[in-house]
Amino acid sequence: MSRTDQHAQVDDDRADRRLRDLLRATTSVVERLDLEIVLRRIVESAMNLVGARYGALGVIAADGDGLERFIHVGVDAATVAHIGHLPAGRGLLGAVIADRAPIRLENLTADPRSVGFPAHHPAMDAFLGVPIRVGEQVYGNLYLAESDHGPFTGDDEELVVALAASAGIAIENARLFDITRSREAWSATTADVMAAMLDADTEDVLEVIADHVGALMDVDLVAVMVPHGDEEFRVTTVRGAAGTAPGAPARGEILPAAGTLAARALSTRRAASVDAQSLPDGRSDRGPTVAIPLFAADEPLGVLTVSRRPNAPAFTAVDLDMAFAFAGQAGVAIEVVRAREDRRRLDQSRDRARIARDLHDHVIQRLFGAGLSLQAVSTTVDAEAGAAIERQVDALDAAIKDIRTVIFALGSGDRTQRRLRDRMLDVVSELSTGMLMTPRVTFAGALDSLVSTGLADELTAVLRECLTNVAKHAQAQSVEVALSIESGIVTLTVVDDGRGIPPDVHMSGLANMIERAALLGGTCTISPGPEGGTRVGWTVPATTEGRAG
Repeated sequence: MSRTDQHAQVDDDRADRRLRDLLRATTSVVERLDLEIVLRRIVESAMNLVGARYGALGVIAADGDGLERFIHVGVDAATVAHIGHLPAGRGLLGAVIADRAPIRLENLTADPRSVGFPAHHPAMDAFLGVPIRVGEQVYGNLYLAESDHGPFTGDDEELVVALAASAGIAIENARLFDITRSREAWSATTADVMAAMLDADTEDVLEVIADHVGALMDVDLVAVMVPHGDEEFRVTTVRGAAGTAPGAPARGEILPAAGTLAARALSTRRAASVDAQSLPDGRSDRGPTVAIPLFAADEPLGVLTVSRRPNAPAFTAVDLDMAFAFAGQAGVAIEVVRAREDRRRLDQSRDRARIARDLHDHVIQRLFGAGLSLQAVSTTVDAEAGAAIERQVDALDAAIKDIRTVIFALGSGDRTQRRLRDRMLDVVSELSTGMLMTPRVTFAGALDSLVSTGLADELTAVLRECLTNVAKHAQAQSVEVALSIESGIVTLTVVDDGRGIPPDVHMSGLANMIERAALLGGTCTISPGPEGGTRVGWTVPATTEGRAG
């Protein structure tokens, strides 16, 4: 074989070997679907293909200005820490972005487009930059430096360009896989939330949404804010690992609405997102955040915000589309829950009207007749027996008054506005199953007409807390609940004859009731009852709008 033939054979062998290397590199890149892994494998495969000591892949920002991500291989972690920050896509790296074509240099530092290296950066001479296209769009650029064989050659450039073409296909597949996985996650979240909502009542529905979204999505903070007046939001729910971090919103906190992501979502009725967010008063930042408006028909219920930690991957356009779809389905589910509650209240209203008629037409008449009979008998017996009979007549009169109070509360009427008396009786009925006997309830004053909806919410929450404590801890034989309004002051009193409050008990619930009263300009007193047990007195002005969290 002649020397020329030998050289040709060597060139053919080298070409065959490099072709096999390219096929292996391409296979390594396209066999995975996780985008982060695919991007790193592209860099590693390109380095192996041309013998480069350093490699990187810069993902171009959505606005085309600089890089939003920079995956690098070959520089150890300690050196990266000393350098301090990753490239932003300026200088020679930016030239590859601008030219949208390969750049190959023997000495990159001699090129006028080079801006030099930061301190602690390793020395680099040979440079090869190749754009990676996904369809017609330049997704990012592949950067290689310092070949083991000297400057990069034209053959090296051709191989890397060919690998970049395959890399574009792999990236597109990985992106489609990420989109599918994201849609599946949102669909699972939506289905789970919808199922849980249908088992909740209207007062708990936003809590249910926050609980399930936080559990099923990769987020660090979930918050629900409801409109508070025209220019503020009130935080009603906070969930997630970041919920206790310094600077996180607190339940019950009032935040200004102007210029916020939540206000934008509510006004546009579409999900809105930012890559990072600062709280209105400048406290610690949150990472990528999506605000999802929640409506029931045309009524704005609030805004659900989900946030990731700072520097976490941003929410994608698919996430926003799915969040918008989630908001629509949540609104439908809320309407279903409300319709179910309305139907339940209608059935309950009919039952109450029937019971009220029976009490008025039969029970009270019989008691009244029994009282008259006893009074007639009292005139025919001795003084001691007569006094005993009169005491029983007085007891019958008191019972008749109590029954009239119950009849007034049970009386038929428009239940769609959920009168305060109805709501209080519902709480008593719900929690009395855990007690030794049903609490005695009395009302006084024009409660339904003078107490606002916001204050009614607070009164219901306080009564629920009191009766829950009685049911769980008091072992009481009797419980009395009294709600009255006089001279613009609403007073709720709950008295039991149970064990009282142990000195070492953790009073988180009672402390919350005290705080609620203080926020509403009132007071809450907790003291021993007249016959042992506990007496809770909760007093606030009737004009308050329910500002407590």
